[in-house]
Amino acid sequence: MTVHPFIEAEKQGGHNVKKACALLKVSRAAFYARRTAVPGPRAVRDSELSEKIAEVHTRSRGTYGAPRIHAALQEEGAACGRRRVARLMRAAGLSGRHRRRRHLTTIHDPRAAARPDLIVRDFQPDPAGLNARWCGDITYIPTDEGWLYLATVIDIASRRVVGWATADHMRTDLVADALTAAHCRRRPADPVIFHSDRGSQYTSQQFATLAAEFGVRLSVGGTGQCWDNALAESFFATIKRELLDTTTWPSRAAARTAIFDFIEGWYNLHRLHSGLGYRSPADYGTALAA
Repeated sequence: MTVHPFIEAEKQGGHNVKKACALLKVSRAAFYARRTAVPGPRAVRDSELSEKIAEVHTRSRGTYGAPRIHAALQEEGAACGRRRVARLMRAAGLSGRHRRRRHLTTIHDPRAAARPDLIVRDFQPDPAGLNARWCGDITYIPTDEGWLYLATVIDIASRRVVGWATADHMRTDLVADALTAAHCRRRPADPVIFHSDRGSQYTSQQFATLAAEFGVRLSVGGTGQCWDNALAESFFATIKRELLDTTTWPSRAAARTAIFDFIEGWYNLHRLHSGLGYRSPADYGTALAA
């Protein structure tokens, strides 16, 4: 608890505390009691929690809001409520990053062969295990050199980005490189479903041939239905909010390096996901594989 700054200044300046207290209608007893007060147990605990909250917020690269910070503190054994975390974050001026809307990159090819929707908006973590269902999409990043495009492949079971690729174009080669990366990394023993939107890259014959070579069954959602590929959309909202929209990118190489660090060094290994019970993709995947 702090003392009144005017009275304290008067005292430090050698002036009469009695007159200053009388002027402000504060008793001298109250002034000295506040001046020498010892913080109570709750204030001490708030101070300790605030330090831990700041540490978790820093580790999250400034992205976590109260729910994820609360989950991280609980995992570390710190007993506290979510509302208390939110209050202390407000007092410290800390906040998470909020989602921004993005433009669509889907270009539908009306001549493409019809394909089924094998997911039907079911993006819940798959108890059947890893490498049963994947999904992916394309987004774009503005740089001073021009657009950089990012394609992903995400394991629906664990939310882990198992394959990704970047390029200065949106041709089929981009999504083919991402699927190839996922297949080389995971080497699924059984056929895996890959779900996407109806963008021309995903409905092309080139992509269908590659999928058949890998034993991948292709699935597509409806035209213009973002919920049909909600998990892939959610990842792009996250990486834009927590990385791509936080700064300007002088080159495609700089953006790609940052994307690599975010996906491989943070998102897959450490970022807590509400859909996984506030566990990271790596931890959740390990539990599934056990």
